[in-house]
Amino acid sequence: MARKVSGSATIRDVAQLAGVSIKTVSNVLNGYRYLRPETKERVEEAIRALDYHVNVSARNLGRGRTGAIALVVPALRSVYFAELADAVMREASRQGLTVFIEQTNNERDRELRVLDGSYRSRFDGVIFSPLALGQEDVALFDVNFPLVVLGERVFDVEADHVTMSNVAGAHAATDHVLDAGARTVVPLGVKDDASSSSGTLRFQGVRQALHERGLEVDPRAVVGVPDYFHATGAAAMAQILDRGVRPDAVVAFTDTLALGAMSVLLDRGLRVPEDVLVIGFDNIEESAFSRPTLSTIDPRTRSIARHAVASLEERIQLQADGVPRAKQHAPRRVVLDFELIQRHSTSR
Repeated sequence: MARKVSGSATIRDVAQLAGVSIKTVSNVLNGYRYLRPETKERVEEAIRALDYHVNVSARNLGRGRTGAIALVVPALRSVYFAELADAVMREASRQGLTVFIEQTNNERDRELRVLDGSYRSRFDGVIFSPLALGQEDVALFDVNFPLVVLGERVFDVEADHVTMSNVAGAHAATDHVLDAGARTVVPLGVKDDASSSSGTLRFQGVRQALHERGLEVDPRAVVGVPDYFHATGAAAMAQILDRGVRPDAVVAFTDTLALGAMSVLLDRGLRVPEDVLVIGFDNIEESAFSRPTLSTIDPRTRSIARHAVASLEERIQLQADGVPRAKQHAPRRVVLDFELIQRHSTSR
């Protein structure tokens, strides 16, 4: 069996060389446990001799699967979503899945198309982070294909849901700057609208932490923002300073907002951290290389990706095995913990 065969070998070739049935070869490839060791060794030797590679597309089609999933996010321009997409692709690759990414640009019509069934023929399942849809649309998430929802726009959906500890994370960030002596804290990232979002929940965490110390948010320090980009953080920080607010701490709801705010503070002659403490949220890679380096709340993006992909793969397999939705386990909600990472921006 030591001979090397050139060309594209098939599973039939492997079976013939190993002197076993095609079913036995398939059992070896799929990790079937109840095989005689000598049989398994003979098949594996034939696979190596023939340089046989599994035709993933054919195997998936045989299982009624495409081998592809969709990741739908608001915008890859957002550093957080770009890093999340990278993490999802890495996790999916370990499962033998291909990821197709679509960005909705926060457009309601594009998000509705994710739920109308048109994705079903192209993908085995969808990981979906909505922003334009809200709690009033929760009934639309009761779909007939595997779906995992991310984020804070909708809750109690008929799908697995992976989210982060937004309130507790923002509370911890606020406690951190208060423990360092701050008293005038700017919450940067309140959304223009009043809908449920990560910003709403993080603002709640800031206010709770302040209230526990007998403090309140200065109304002049609350500026609504349309998005979470660097330029938005800079513009909001400039507006707050122009209103006469003199903060000794900024709790930004994303790292990008924090980095934009820091640039304005430095331009206005306020030193970070000597004059103003600044902490962000998301732990994007850029936060470790800013000057000063940015303290942040790490929501464990890789864990979010790992749980989302694992949940989706489980649902996909149940559907491929013909298990009706009514007999599958109930939708699960996973709320991941966080870590406060202290860097130079809050180290006096």
